[in-house]
Amino acid sequence: MTAAGTRVQLVRDATFAFLAANGDIDGSTYGTTPDGLFVHDARHLSRWQLTVADTDLDPLVPAQTADDHSSTCTLTAQGTRDHPAAFTVFRHQGIGAGALTERVRLVNNLPEPITAELELTVDADFADLFELRADDRQYPKPNSTRHVRATKDGLHFDYRRQDWHAQTTLTCQPEPHTVEPTKDTGLPTARTLRWQLRLDGHGETELHVSAHAHPHGLTLRPALAHHTRHETTEPTDDLDRACQRGLADLDLLTIPVTGVDGEEVHVPAAGLPWFMTLFGRDSLLTSYFLLPYRPQTAAATLSALAATQGNRYDTYSGEQPGRIVHETRHGELAHFRQVPYGRYYGAVDATPLFLVLLQAHCEATGDDTLAQRLEAHARQAVHWMLTDGGLETHGYLVYTPDTKGLVNQNWKDSAGAICFTDGTQATGPIAVSEAQGYAYDALMRTATLAHHVWKDEAYAHQLLERAAQLRARFHTDFWMSKDDFPALALDGEGRQVDALASDAGHLLWSGILDTHRAHRVGRRLLTPDFFSGWAIRTLASGQKPYHPLSYHRGSAWPHDNAIIALGLARYGLTDELATVTQGLIAAATHHGHRLPEVIAGYDRSATGKPVPYPHSCSPQAWAAATPLALRTAQQSAVPRA
Repeated sequence: MTAAGTRVQLVRDATFAFLAANGDIDGSTYGTTPDGLFVHDARHLSRWQLTVADTDLDPLVPAQTADDHSSTCTLTAQGTRDHPAAFTVFRHQGIGAGALTERVRLVNNLPEPITAELELTVDADFADLFELRADDRQYPKPNSTRHVRATKDGLHFDYRRQDWHAQTTLTCQPEPHTVEPTKDTGLPTARTLRWQLRLDGHGETELHVSAHAHPHGLTLRPALAHHTRHETTEPTDDLDRACQRGLADLDLLTIPVTGVDGEEVHVPAAGLPWFMTLFGRDSLLTSYFLLPYRPQTAAATLSALAATQGNRYDTYSGEQPGRIVHETRHGELAHFRQVPYGRYYGAVDATPLFLVLLQAHCEATGDDTLAQRLEAHARQAVHWMLTDGGLETHGYLVYTPDTKGLVNQNWKDSAGAICFTDGTQATGPIAVSEAQGYAYDALMRTATLAHHVWKDEAYAHQLLERAAQLRARFHTDFWMSKDDFPALALDGEGRQVDALASDAGHLLWSGILDTHRAHRVGRRLLTPDFFSGWAIRTLASGQKPYHPLSYHRGSAWPHDNAIIALGLARYGLTDELATVTQGLIAAATHHGHRLPEVIAGYDRSATGKPVPYPHSCSPQAWAAATPLALRTAQQSAVPRA
């Protein structure tokens, strides 16, 4: 799908590419996203520039795609009304399983024969994705080497650093006539391939080129059979259309990972461009939203996260026994521990969400096989919540800000997101409100598994007792009588972090609030300072830290609203549910029925259509699954008496 009118984004088989409007890759960065071909957290093509007769080509028809993994564009050299261009170039490009393939069709527009010199400039810089993010950090790469050599039918790019080895190979049909270093670029491994192509009058010829990425330690293959896995029934309304678009996007984001017994499973990656990998929180919530429609996604996600569950103490990565991973990475910087994200455990909520999904999967499918298989992992997750997670020591799930990783370790994980009404960031150990709801739900659901599946009545009773204690404490410590609303968090001194935030809506989903408080919260979230007309804002407007373009302090997130919608349904708040659903689906219709990751917090009456958040991922997994959660909420809601 064309991005911002300037680029085309292609994605398939855990591989993605950003191309310019003429199909080129020139190493530029648009906004915060660089172009290139990306596989396993590395850029395997940083240059891919086509010229004919040493002339840049302008798009008559810019690059566009109808299927998300291939694109076409029509190009020509500049001409005049009386002297139009001698040739036209038709480019067809596609990606899949670590490869970019291109078919170039060159057409002679003149009645006499011509010889056209076609050039393709190619380079592979093997930049780690974290190097390309706009954070101004520099990462040394001691003793690294990059080489390129010509082969009979193309090029071979090679990158090495100690035990790290990545490659990109280029094959061409027909073979290039010459291969030379690219002049005046400052890129030592860039090469220009040239073809002398003879065309008859009004004749044409084709060139086929493919680039194959060979990431370190990985053999690439298609993640799934390429067929339409999502529903094919004719949509009857915009919610149906958003559901179908979401399921199609989740197909695009599906990646292969290793399950708990070494098996290959297919899970939703979090989103493009920065998060094409397994995440704890994101993959768990996405799988929960999909549970009534694709229960196999939940089973795969649970298996993958059980396989990466913490089993030791590592301060750098945040790993602790029983803790569920937040993020996995496969790039060079993670390999050499220059970033902590190879397996990063800095999430306070992934572990209870793992338990929530495990029981929900068992309940939805009526099959307790997975719950039996992962019993030991579930018990370890509960043990983490009680011990290192903080329930026994602090009375709540808590996290301590990680200065080398994530300062905030709930879903609002940007710096400054957990704030007081004066904008001050809370200091730790921090107990965020929604994580306490998740913990309560996790204890209740795991007690159900202990009773019905594991046949351990003593354990079930222990968990129910702890859940009741947590619920009672929460009502006492978190409820702000002045605002008649839950605090966003408790800081390290036990003070209520008093910003009015959407996290309160998650408490309806988890069931930790009593009915009267839940109704007050649900209604409050639909007042104008919270509800923009499109969605509920992360932070109510009118507060000092509110900003409509802030990542977590005023924007609106579809998945956040989906969780709230499920909570509204749980407490029978059908009018409020209808309002949230209508706003989100109206927003989706302005984006081809695809919900973005984040929407700016501007009021609907002021803008007429949703204002996109500048750095939003698209497609993004839990946004893609949001319409399915809205459908479930509609179907499950019972009007209150």
